[in-house]
Amino acid sequence: MAKRAAPVEFEAFLLLIGKLNYTWSNTESLLIHLIAGLSGMDKETATVVFLTLNTTRARIDLVERLSKLERTSAGERDMILALTKRIQKQSALRNHYSHCIYAFDGEGANPRSILMRIADRKSSLVMGQAQDLDAAAAEDLSAGIAELAAINHDIWEAVREYGYPS
Repeated sequence: MAKRAAPVEFEAFLLLIGKLNYTWSNTESLLIHLIAGLSGMDKETATVVFLTLNTTRARIDLVERLSKLERTSAGERDMILALTKRIQKQSALRNHYSHCIYAFDGEGANPRSILMRIADRKSSLVMGQAQDLDAAAAEDLSAGIAELAAINHDIWEAVREYGYPS
């Protein structure tokens, strides 16, 4: 019976990762409204710009740079920059689970994620950092999902407050 418990737990973890990716995509797509509002574009044009920029980092950079234009009020700029900072903070969690592989012990239990990234240090490389997929990791995922939902809500509040295209 113990062997059957681990796959169920891993499946539940995979559902959390799926929910994280869904919530992330939903929240990231709201940058379209910020691009439209800050640049004075209509939503259709902002969507083309959003889709042309093929990384989250580029999309956030654009939103931040638009918010720093002189025509943007200090309050509006502060709100937008606070939102993008929150998104960036969550991107580390999303990137971790989107760009890793999953490993198990010899019996198919004790799942863990292994980062598929090389970190250059002064005189060495760090590869394959592993993290157990345990209750603490699941709590981190759940907290990240909740924060993305809150960011999503706050972006919609900014869209309404500043009259951005919706």
